[in-house]
Amino acid sequence: MVSLKKILYFGVCMSAWMITVADYDAPKAENVHWVSLDFKTLLRWTARPSNYTFTVQYSWAFIADIQTEPADSTDYELDELPHTHSPRFNPYKQSEISAAEFTVEVVEEGRVSVNIKDPLTSFHKYGKQLTIRDILKHDLQYKISYYKSGNTGKRDIRFNSNRGEVSGLDAGQSYCFMVAAFIPSRSKLYQQGAWSIQQCTPGQKNVFQELSIGALVGGLFILVIVLIVIITVTVLCCRRRNRTSQMSQSNTVI
Repeated sequence: MVSLKKILYFGVCMSAWMITVADYDAPKAENVHWVSLDFKTLLRWTARPSNYTFTVQYSWAFIADIQTEPADSTDYELDELPHTHSPRFNPYKQSEISAAEFTVEVVEEGRVSVNIKDPLTSFHKYGKQLTIRDILKHDLQYKISYYKSGNTGKRDIRFNSNRGEVSGLDAGQSYCFMVAAFIPSRSKLYQQGAWSIQQCTPGQKNVFQELSIGALVGGLFILVIVLIVIITVTVLCCRRRNRTSQMSQSNTVI
C-alpha cells in the first residue's frame, strides 16, 4: 500500500504559473479544485493578473496549500501573504475512470462473450505502463449494459474480470452492449466510470428488416404501378374482345 500511495501522490501534476502584469496587491488563488482522470491528477486555480508567483505545498492527506509569493527577492513575512487551501482529495477513491475498449463475440446461439481492455494510466513501473487494474486490483469490476435492438428495455450485469459471458439471449436477434468500469468500494458518486461506445452483434434479419423505409416505399410504389398497368391492360383486352365478338355476331346476321 505504501508503494501505491507513492505512485498516486508523487504522480500528481501541480498547475502553477506566473503572470507579469504589475499589481501592488498580492492576489489570492481562487476556485481551487482537483481534476483527476485515470489517476493523473491536476490541481487548478484562478488568480487575477499580478507579478506574484504561487508555491504549492501538499501533505500526504492530499490537501494542498497555495501560497502567494513576490516574484522578486524582497523580504516578506509568509504570514502576511495570502494563501488558499485546496479541498481534500483522494485519487484512489475519487479519480474518474475513462471509457474502456471492448469486443463482443458470439459464442453460440443465445450467448456472447464480452472482452474488455483496461484503460491505461500515465504511470509506469519497471518499464511497464500501468492500467487501472494494476492500481485498483480486486476493487475493479465492470458493468455491462445491453438491450435487444429495437427495444428500449436495458439490463445491467457486473463481472469481476475483463471477460464475461452474457447468456439467455434470443437466438438470431441483434443485441447492443456498453461497458463501464465499476468500483463498489467507492462512494456512489465515484463508483462508475464513463460508458464505452456502443457495439452491437449481427442478427438474422428478414428481407423487410434489411430494407430501409425509403426502399420499402419505393417498392410499394412500383408494385402499385405494376398493378395499375395490369388492370388497365386487362380492361382494354376485355373491351377489345367484346367489340370483336359484337362485330362477329353482326356479320353473321342475315
